[in-house]
Amino acid sequence: MATLQKIRSKGPLLVIAVGLALFAFIAGDAWQVIQPHQSQDVGEINGESLSAQDYQTLLEEYTEVVKFSSGLSALSDAQSDQLKDEVWQTYVNNKLIENEAEKLGLTVPNEEVQAIIDAGTHPILQQTPFRNPSTGAFDKDVLKQFLVEYSKMNVAQLPSQYAEYYQNMYNFWRFIEKTLIQTRLQEKYMALISNSLLSNPVEAQEAFNGKNSQSNLLLAAVPYTAVADSLVPVSEADLKAAYDKKKEQYRQYVETRNIKYIDVQVTASQADRDALQKEMEEYTTQLANTSADYATFVRSTGSSVPYVDLYYTTRTLPSDVVARLDSVAVGDVFGPYYYATDNTLNSFKKLGKASMADSIEFRQIQVVAADAAKTKALADSIYGAIKGGADFAELAKKYGQTGEPTWISSANYEGAQIDGDNLKYIGAITTLNKGELVNLALTQANVIMQVTDKKAVKDKYKVAIVKRTVDFSKETYSKAYNDFSSFIATNNTLEKMVANAEDAGYRLLDRNDLSSAEHGIGGIRDTKDALRWVFEAKPGEVSGLYECGESDHMLVVGLESVVPEGYRPLTLVQDQLRYEVLRDKKAEKIMADMKASGAASFDQYKNLENAVQDSVKLVTFGAPAYVSALRSSEPLVSAYASVGEVNKLSAPIKGNGGVFVLQTYAKENLDGTYDQKTEEEALVGLYTRMASQFLNDLYLKADVKDTRYLFF
Repeated sequence: MATLQKIRSKGPLLVIAVGLALFAFIAGDAWQVIQPHQSQDVGEINGESLSAQDYQTLLEEYTEVVKFSSGLSALSDAQSDQLKDEVWQTYVNNKLIENEAEKLGLTVPNEEVQAIIDAGTHPILQQTPFRNPSTGAFDKDVLKQFLVEYSKMNVAQLPSQYAEYYQNMYNFWRFIEKTLIQTRLQEKYMALISNSLLSNPVEAQEAFNGKNSQSNLLLAAVPYTAVADSLVPVSEADLKAAYDKKKEQYRQYVETRNIKYIDVQVTASQADRDALQKEMEEYTTQLANTSADYATFVRSTGSSVPYVDLYYTTRTLPSDVVARLDSVAVGDVFGPYYYATDNTLNSFKKLGKASMADSIEFRQIQVVAADAAKTKALADSIYGAIKGGADFAELAKKYGQTGEPTWISSANYEGAQIDGDNLKYIGAITTLNKGELVNLALTQANVIMQVTDKKAVKDKYKVAIVKRTVDFSKETYSKAYNDFSSFIATNNTLEKMVANAEDAGYRLLDRNDLSSAEHGIGGIRDTKDALRWVFEAKPGEVSGLYECGESDHMLVVGLESVVPEGYRPLTLVQDQLRYEVLRDKKAEKIMADMKASGAASFDQYKNLENAVQDSVKLVTFGAPAYVSALRSSEPLVSAYASVGEVNKLSAPIKGNGGVFVLQTYAKENLDGTYDQKTEEEALVGLYTRMASQFLNDLYLKADVKDTRYLFF
């Protein structure tokens, strides 16, 4: 119990950095080799399948870890979708690394993991609650003490919430161990790749020179915008030639689909608004006449803001209420009024205002015995002893607790659902005077609590709020449904839907390159069924009506075309190609005009028709230069700066924003001492980041199949 008390006293658990921790989640014994081509597989990599059941298990395990580490009781749909993708990507990444590591003989023995834990400096360990109370750093002794206590834990002698917390904490640590193993394996593999890219000391010397050689240059340029598009026509043959040259850039590794769809969002009619206005006027009158049990009354109104009988800062009150608070006297009611930002009708009653400490230091002794009567008797005895002069901390230690004071502020509880014992507990902390002692009887235990300090006095309020969304009625929804159903029935092909949508009052939307790895259509909730239909349909077909969103959207989808795995057709990339070909043709024309002009000096180039000039200062090879006159980044300016001689004019250079010439007018070496080891370490760091691209190459070779959309 002592270790648990230390851990809980540190406040809410830090959220694990998902990108770091999740990479290694799926490890070792968690995987089962599934026979390929099972009908219930959600994916495959290198011929090895992952079944829907195993994927669901992994997803549930990681969801519990995230909920525990973040202190959440539930996740939103967006968070759940994110976890689904992360678990899948973790599976893929781990398999890629494991496959390569096995070939290379890379392993992470238990002794290495223990050494990482003993050192205590790994970033993953810093995200755990096993910390030294004094330094805040990871402490292996705190971890060991927890593991010892867990091994000796007798569930029957602990309140259920403590037993559950211990179990969740242990599962959390098991996750950290798996994470350490797989992250270390990744680190080893990436280090091997990055070190193999460093060829010899010459590269380190050149990298140093590139950072320390600095140039100032004059630039004269003719921008591409100076040449009209009509002067350099682009033919289909030009596009085809450019496509063939860059074809590998347009390779697509998954099938995508182009769709058109109509999204109908149902909103309240005027009749709906009038009915709610009348209802809110009645609630406002009742609120004015209510003098007790505001929680029950507010709940009965269907308000989206529950009443909690605590004084709150304005931080968690609705902004529309906060804006009106100071204009309302205590005991008065304001409303009803409409707030457009969240589409609500509102009324509120200001019940109280007080200046109260926002940060409170307190200490406690939790008392649990065999039954309620014995718990009360023991708590009364401890309470009486402290009142009689016994040392609080010594008594706490006698019952396996530290008795150390801890701080709590409104940020720890405001915005949370608080009732029952939680409300009683927080209420006691926030209302006790400094030095005051209380014996608080809760459902499963007693808590002897004493406030030891208070600070940060703030204005706080008690407010009963009735906030109701202006929503549509069943009649309104039924009319919208019937109208949309009729439209779909008479426009059951894509051609008809496109032709008649606008006349029927519907807005037709496009979505190109929709992939099966997405979680829906158009950012609308609960459209997974529509997504499945898209990947089963044939071009030209139109779906049925899908009810989706927060039960306030209706959707119909038409499949326009399928973009198969392989090289993207020229028709889909020709706009991008046209821009590139147009730029190349303009560069050719500008260069030809420069040659015909006979320009040979910087002054002659800057005086050419449509020419612009600029001065680019402090240029090094290590970073691309931005040229204001061309409004573009020009890496070739930096490249020339590394080799250009002072007062020597360059040949015309084809850049991103135009054709330019350069003349270096000053060059110097910055103060700096070459250190081969430092430069090589910097290059290794750079190559480590570049080495992540190798994972993409491994992915492409692994024949990865993702069919999660069929199940999740």
